[in-house]
Amino acid sequence: MAAQARQHSVVMVSDFFYPNFGGVENHIYQLSQCLVNQGHKVVVVTHAYGDCLGVRYLTNGLKVYYLPRLPFYQQSSFPSLLGWARLLRVICLRERATLLHGHQAFSTLALEACIHASSLGLKVVFTDHSLFGFADAGSILLNKVLKAVLGADVHGVICVSHTSKENTVLRACLPPAAVAVIPNAVDTSQFTPDLSPGAVAWPRDTAVEPVVLVVLCRLVYRKGIDLLSLVLPAVCERHPHVRVLVGGDGPKRQLLKKVIADHGLQSRVSLEGAVPHERARDFMVRGHVFVNASLTEAFCMALVEAAASGLVVVSTAVGGVPEVLPPDMIVLTEPSAEGLLEGIERAIQRVPHQCPQVQHRRVRHMYDWNDVARRTAVVYDSVAASRRNDGLPARLARYLAAGNCVGALFGLVALMSVLLLRLAEWWQPDSAIDRAPAPDWSVPHRQAKLDSGVAVVADINGAASVVQQSEGQPASGCGDL
Repeated sequence: MAAQARQHSVVMVSDFFYPNFGGVENHIYQLSQCLVNQGHKVVVVTHAYGDCLGVRYLTNGLKVYYLPRLPFYQQSSFPSLLGWARLLRVICLRERATLLHGHQAFSTLALEACIHASSLGLKVVFTDHSLFGFADAGSILLNKVLKAVLGADVHGVICVSHTSKENTVLRACLPPAAVAVIPNAVDTSQFTPDLSPGAVAWPRDTAVEPVVLVVLCRLVYRKGIDLLSLVLPAVCERHPHVRVLVGGDGPKRQLLKKVIADHGLQSRVSLEGAVPHERARDFMVRGHVFVNASLTEAFCMALVEAAASGLVVVSTAVGGVPEVLPPDMIVLTEPSAEGLLEGIERAIQRVPHQCPQVQHRRVRHMYDWNDVARRTAVVYDSVAASRRNDGLPARLARYLAAGNCVGALFGLVALMSVLLLRLAEWWQPDSAIDRAPAPDWSVPHRQAKLDSGVAVVADINGAASVVQQSEGQPASGCGDL
């Protein structure tokens, strides 16, 4: 008889979660949902977003703790080091946590949680979603922090691409065998070609029929908006039937507006503003070619979403992008104006031969969140079976291996974390903390509530209310979520 699969009780921690939208937020939500479906217990811990504070239950009974933490830069919360150690202890005991999973290198909440979880004796897994450099002051500081925290407190590391793995191994000085590669995925049921009667027509002759280019990203330097601003006038000049839709918002929006005005492209290039994730597919299928001009990417989920929606995809060949799609499904270019322009022209030539339905079926078989969850559970099993010495002296020695100064600093933080948690245990013993029962979502009337799009919302004092789920979105009490 096959051995029964190990069931884990996981606390996901990151500053980045719904109602904020982005790749990390979507990854945590989708992974958590699939882990729950596979029999694991998952709760999410993040900082408060506006009036979204306290405890919320999302679709499928996913429990989220929105903590009163102050975000100070791009939704990353202000460092408190020891400020929420006691609260994390209560959450982990209440939820019977066996493992903590932190996400994103510049999430201070996740990095602090890794330190405190190790002090609590929990196994720790960390997923890095981004690429960072080695030369500027910010990257040097963050790399030192990662070297200390990942080396001393984390039992398993996951990266979303092989390029991301190489980057993390170098930054944190980790042995390559300790880092697993598990790519992101896409819910292909939400990203399908538009087969409605009013769908955009696919041209047979791109020289005389209109072709629509689609750009959907945050309008920031890292996403290559400066590069895009150099290419758009040349594309419009060479191809008089091309139109461009730009979705997203950010500080580089003014640059695009200036380029459009300077070259008289108001009738050819449209700035659509921010596009909510639930409308991303509807926005993409208004065009034929998806353009990604990023200067750095660990794994670009938008490329997979666009391919699943049937678009021809063109992207700069940076970071982990070459690993995302096979060569016949993506046009890769050099991260330069000349390279991107040449790539867009090659993509336009592919448009008459594109079959959106066939491409969607191929992507559907390539990417599946259930497979990502199964592979992540294998990492959990490996970590749970590990027998590393996590006593305080051993942790302090591992901190010192990261460097004398940073090792002494983080060693002091770890020492204070252990002392604070011991004091908290004396003040509030484990037996005094109520344990949350594992929700039984197989009960018919509760399952019916979820199927009809209803979720229970509890505030910090335990008062409950019922809210309606908007179509295609997780049920929640958080505004538009």
